[in-house]
Amino acid sequence: MKISFLLHNAYGIGGTIRSTFNVAGALAARHTVEIVSVIRTVDSPSLPLHPAVRLSPLIDQRPAAEGRSTDLGHPLLERPSAHVPAAEAQGTVNFNALTDERIAAHLHGTDADVVIATRPGLVIALAALGREGRYLRIGQEHRLYGTHRAEIRAACDTAIARLDAHTAVSEADAATHRARLPGIPTRRLTALPNAVPATGVEPSDGRAKLVVAAGRLIPVKRYDLLVGAWATVAAEHPDWRLRIYGRGPQQPALRRQIDDLGLTARITLMGAHSPIETEWAKGAIAAVTSREESFGMTIVEAMHCGVPVVATDCPHGPGEIITNGRDGLLVPPGDADGIAKGLLTLIEDNALRRTMAAAARESARRYAPERVAAAYEELFAELYAARGTPPPAAAATRYGTGAFMPGIPRQGAAGHPAGTPLASLKGAVRALIRKPLRPVADCRVTPDGRLSLLIEPDGVHGSGLALTLTRRHADDGSEPVRVPLLPPTAPAGPWTATLDRGVLDLAEGRWDLHVVRPSDGARRRVLSRYAEGRGLLGLEPLPGSPFCWWIPYPTVDGHLALRTWHRPSHAEAREIHAGDDGITVEGTLHGVRFGPGTSPRAVATPRGACRALYADVAVLDGGRFRFTLPYERIHAARDGRSGSARWELTLRKSPDSTAPITLGRIIGDILDRDRTDLHPVGHGVRPYLTRAGDLAIACPTTVN
Repeated sequence: MKISFLLHNAYGIGGTIRSTFNVAGALAARHTVEIVSVIRTVDSPSLPLHPAVRLSPLIDQRPAAEGRSTDLGHPLLERPSAHVPAAEAQGTVNFNALTDERIAAHLHGTDADVVIATRPGLVIALAALGREGRYLRIGQEHRLYGTHRAEIRAACDTAIARLDAHTAVSEADAATHRARLPGIPTRRLTALPNAVPATGVEPSDGRAKLVVAAGRLIPVKRYDLLVGAWATVAAEHPDWRLRIYGRGPQQPALRRQIDDLGLTARITLMGAHSPIETEWAKGAIAAVTSREESFGMTIVEAMHCGVPVVATDCPHGPGEIITNGRDGLLVPPGDADGIAKGLLTLIEDNALRRTMAAAARESARRYAPERVAAAYEELFAELYAARGTPPPAAAATRYGTGAFMPGIPRQGAAGHPAGTPLASLKGAVRALIRKPLRPVADCRVTPDGRLSLLIEPDGVHGSGLALTLTRRHADDGSEPVRVPLLPPTAPAGPWTATLDRGVLDLAEGRWDLHVVRPSDGARRRVLSRYAEGRGLLGLEPLPGSPFCWWIPYPTVDGHLALRTWHRPSHAEAREIHAGDDGITVEGTLHGVRFGPGTSPRAVATPRGACRALYADVAVLDGGRFRFTLPYERIHAARDGRSGSARWELTLRKSPDSTAPITLGRIIGDILDRDRTDLHPVGHGVRPYLTRAGDLAIACPTTVN
């Protein structure tokens, strides 16, 4: 059958879009599936979509370009919708007279057997404008029944009564719908969960002393409770860390709360990260502290990665996903002490954590897209049976058994079409070998610090291929570094390459990766599927000099890149503490050692006209060091000047040494420490990290 999903904007990012893409891809194995996006705002969708699923927009809101018209400025955009309440049509959702017109035209002309609307405005439009009896009309609720404004809720309730079925993402919310809508003629009010696929990321080994949370930084997620709970956790286990991934309006308030509680060194606001699976896999525990969750996709994502979840038992999703005490822990909503207790339970019981991690992976399989797609098929069959008509037959897969690729002739009895010259057949083979390169790679850090690349075979064709690394903005005339690219050792296996930090001498900077085919000179940048940095947690630099460190990462445009540091020596600032009297730094030395009897110094070199600062360095055991820069001396070095002042910090092996040892924070898996390792201003002084990870201090206040 043909199944059509209606999304408001399939080109954005969000749980509804992600879940729709997932189940649409699974249904496409047996059916013709399309996603109709009411609006289009960019050229390509932000989330990956199965190639068998057709994506079609109704309204193009991209600026006009050569060969492309736009709907921007259309007069109907300024007129209100005749069907969707104004409360649903405000902000970025944008229902109006033009959406009425385009949705109506689509619903009138579609040849779909099933049309599924994915948000309230679309449910209302499907009921008002869809053709009853022509196709199954199904609505979806991706939030909770009681979370919509009264006018939206009333319009949805009226619309649901006219549909063939309406689904919620939890059984509890489906029950609420049935209780609030008794006796309506809708044939089914049921629960169908979001589809969450298993990840190709290597699952967590549970060893890192790290708790991970992820989601929009909005009030309903109650990250303030998590931060408050962490004050209790950090007091008992100061070696554990909390990372919170996401963006949102609550970020400034959370930053202030973290600083006020003195948890700057224990909690990191990481910003948004995609794909998030690589970050779940770094953690030993996941935390979800929401006031309400219609489903809880982040819970299932973390469970797929082998991470047990401590979640508030809020309405409605967590309690249906997590079996308390088996694959995770449920704690009371709104209770910071309860959250802390749940986290401490797993932190302090390694065996329980491992057992729950294994059970979590097993439980997450319930939400595999294939299983959710099968539940949709059962619903379709029941609805057609209620009509007294059989459901349309499932479509054959596009290139399944007996099908053939357009332009490729069917084989004859001898293995190729009769009368086809052998030379022509060889030419066709050569043409296939020279197909365009489109390398897509998983990059994984091995326990010994090497980078292992697994490149999908579908996008790599030819022989004698190589992987090259090219440093950006290199002005020394250096050639790209060439690394062997090994062909698959098994059918459909990946191409592989290994980058060994003990062998390759990569200069400091950012490196782009390409696959090169010498036979025709083809050269394409490597796309990133997953850049897995879990192996960097707890990893140490290679002994001796020079100091080098590598972090693989996906670029903004989705390519795989490598950030490298390469220095004769480096002082890693493990702890940066703004105390009552000054800034104290404690760290480890790499690539060089303080010899017996030396008197190492910390040097703060000003960027402007201020004076330099010096502090004696205490040499500790195991290559560790510690020093303090008093606030009084920092302010005195300004010589009475007003305005901001900045100093860059380095170490010297002795007072008369002229060779600086860079001081900063590089070791680990975080690429841009200047965005994550933030410190508040205290006593008019703020320590900070530069884009390169080097440590500096600033006095942003004015001297009176």
